[in-house]
Amino acid sequence: MGRNLRTMDWNSPFWTFEYLYVYYDSLPLEDRIYYALFGSQVIYYPLLAAVGIFVNLLTIMILSRGKCGLSKCVTRYLLAMAVGDLLVVITDLILRQIPIAYQVHFQFLDSIPVCNIHAVLLFAATDCSVWFTVTFTFDRFVAICCEKLKSKYCTEKTAAVVLGTVSVLGCLKNMFWYFMFRQQYLLSNQPWFCETTNNVLESRVWAAIELLHYILTPCVPFVLILLLNAFTVRHILVASSARRRLRTHSSRESPRDPEMESRRKSIILLFVISGNFILLWAVFTLTCIWSRMLFLGYGSVIAPDFVQELGFMLQLLSCCTNTCIYAVSQTKFREQLKNVVTYPFTACVKFLK
Repeated sequence: MGRNLRTMDWNSPFWTFEYLYVYYDSLPLEDRIYYALFGSQVIYYPLLAAVGIFVNLLTIMILSRGKCGLSKCVTRYLLAMAVGDLLVVITDLILRQIPIAYQVHFQFLDSIPVCNIHAVLLFAATDCSVWFTVTFTFDRFVAICCEKLKSKYCTEKTAAVVLGTVSVLGCLKNMFWYFMFRQQYLLSNQPWFCETTNNVLESRVWAAIELLHYILTPCVPFVLILLLNAFTVRHILVASSARRRLRTHSSRESPRDPEMESRRKSIILLFVISGNFILLWAVFTLTCIWSRMLFLGYGSVIAPDFVQELGFMLQLLSCCTNTCIYAVSQTKFREQLKNVVTYPFTACVKFLK
């Protein structure tokens, strides 16, 4: 059964549900999953976009107030991650995935290179969002494991320089996308979502460049985050063991250890953010690299189409989860979130009184 359904002109964005209803019994399991996922995107993506904009703006507002009990350095990294996620929601979810799901084609854009510009902005925002997570992980590694470097590196000024450098490099790295596409959009949910220039898909040079792009983001971040977290865990286990031995020899010592409690909270935040990123990006990363390897002539097994759809959906979900992570792991952030959410209601009550 052909899979070029995205290029077909359907009157309703909910055509896949109708298709499933009519042909469900005759379809193999793989096709049922594929069409169900694709059909659900007309609801999933708009809902995710609305949630993503709301929670990331809420996070930016709360962190900007500086009342979450976090250092200014950590606050800068978390703010940057929220801004990066917000940009991904706008450039990818709103300007790419929703028009694809609803089969909307903007013909007035065909005369200007907006598709090329959009590609650069989209992938630059994605790169920044990913690498901001890496820089935060490295900052926490230095803060916990490198006492001598901590005072010099873990500062607000250093965080600003690091985040600015990552942003500039992310934009420069993705300039090649501008020359890879033509102006016209294709309603295709692929890593390349605009009409490609002649022979780009078959060109080994462009394929190698694109493969390198997906290795740098997010494969290298995967490895760096796992290594940094492994070193951090090892350091914490050694330090905790030493502190326990010292405390057992001091009867005057309070059973409560503020230093270890502070480290525990930091490491919980770090590990949950890192784990969330790796889990939600894993499927997308594997399918993108595997598809490009197939174009280069390597590999003989083709992953089912629904795996790629699932990868897109999970990857974009990662832009909306950090607020929940902060609320679960950080008591003061949870209090600030409660105050911000309930403020309109309390203000109304005070006004009525």
